[in-house]
Amino acid sequence: MRAHWQRIAIGAAILVVVIAAGAWAWKWLSPAYRRPTLAAVTPLAPVTRSSKIIAPIAIALTAIRDALEKQAPRDLSGKPDLSSMPFMDKLDMSWSVSRGPLTLEPRGESLAISTPLSGSMRASGGPAAGLNELLGNLFGRGQTPRQGDSQPEKREQRADIRGDVTLIARPALLPQWRLEPNLTSQISVAEASFDIMGMKLSVPEQVRPLLERTINAQVESLQAHLRNDPFLELEARDKWAQMCRSIPLGAAVPGTPDLWLELRPTRAFAAQPGLDRTSALLTLGVEADTRIVPSQTKPDCPFPAQLEIVPRMEQGQVSIGVPIDIPFTEINRLIGAQLIGKIIPEDRNSAFTATIQSVSLAASGDRLLISVGVRANEHRWFGLGADATVHVWGRPMLDPARRQMRLTDVALDVESAAAYGMLGAAARAAMPYLERLVADRAVIDLAPLAENARRSIAAALADFRKRTDSVQVEAELVDLRLVDLAFDATTMRVIAEAEGTARATVLKLDAP
Repeated sequence: MRAHWQRIAIGAAILVVVIAAGAWAWKWLSPAYRRPTLAAVTPLAPVTRSSKIIAPIAIALTAIRDALEKQAPRDLSGKPDLSSMPFMDKLDMSWSVSRGPLTLEPRGESLAISTPLSGSMRASGGPAAGLNELLGNLFGRGQTPRQGDSQPEKREQRADIRGDVTLIARPALLPQWRLEPNLTSQISVAEASFDIMGMKLSVPEQVRPLLERTINAQVESLQAHLRNDPFLELEARDKWAQMCRSIPLGAAVPGTPDLWLELRPTRAFAAQPGLDRTSALLTLGVEADTRIVPSQTKPDCPFPAQLEIVPRMEQGQVSIGVPIDIPFTEINRLIGAQLIGKIIPEDRNSAFTATIQSVSLAASGDRLLISVGVRANEHRWFGLGADATVHVWGRPMLDPARRQMRLTDVALDVESAAAYGMLGAAARAAMPYLERLVADRAVIDLAPLAENARRSIAAALADFRKRTDSVQVEAELVDLRLVDLAFDATTMRVIAEAEGTARATVLKLDAP
């Protein structure tokens, strides 16, 4: 009997030794502890995104009118050249007109600037009969004086002038940062009459060329002034220098250095001016390179010698690309917070459970390898437990709507599956739970990073806002979207794109 119990004890001891040896061998020899070979990953290049700011500028027609009121002369005068005309050396003739208020009216793609004219023409310099004769010759009327006719006393003749002048402007932008006004004038004379010997002589067609020559000279002078005025270039240079800078973004994640968004304008473009009922419309745009840098920089931003003329553009737009780099050490921490301590399956009555103890990620080609350290326990037989590292593959995916990074195509590594098979069918049955848990919980919330970038860019746009009696500039950030995801062996990069609006209204123009 005693020998019988001895055999049982020896058999039990042998069984314990075999099980312990098996567990030791599983722990040290199982392929689950050898991480799969990682595929090469191309290092992330220094990222530069192309950003745009397009700002429609509405110049109120009232501002244009008020500026022209200050510049346009109110009175014009002159003398006709009569030296080549017979008998005209005896005549002293002059004219003067005054303009009324200016009115502006859009006509398709042109702007009509109109004003009424009123004035007079005076002629003197000889006896009345001689004056009448000369006026008749000048305007195709009257008679040649007869020798021996009596010479009446000297008199002055006066003609009233009524009419209007309209300037048609078809402004066009030039690549040299200048504005070509393309002015043409239209002059009409409704009334111009002399009172000769009690008779009223109407001569509007003879007066109109005199006005045209003087007004056209004024128009040419104004056109040359506007064509050479550098006001557009000076304003653009000021805004260009204001954009050329680094914008503080703060830390992408807690515990990492502060970052800066470098904004470097590279291209300027504009659409040809247009008109609506109340404003002249001009749309200017700037394209800039943006990149994340670890410290404040002073970028070099040469002002472009040429303004690129492009087709008509729509609403004002702000589009700024923002790359956000997150080190894998931070990725491990964030995903570890989602997984460590979780038990699978949740049913404690199952034959096998595994508790997640550690999580680390590594890049491999276009996938991530998630190495999950677990404590495995078998409950049905001997209650054996062992530590194991299970490797799970997954592809990172950006979820813009939820502002998250998630994993897709989650699958247990083949060698890890073989290793878990050593613990039996119960262990193999638990693997789908692990895959599902990784797919559901290996999520990174990118909303705090996006919100931090949004606040920084909104603060930068606030610098462009301006409200004075002359100009109102609006620049507002509407949204920040996550648009792309990339990674290398050490860093995960999320590309955000800030979207906003910009517009300017000019209420008053300073006279050149």
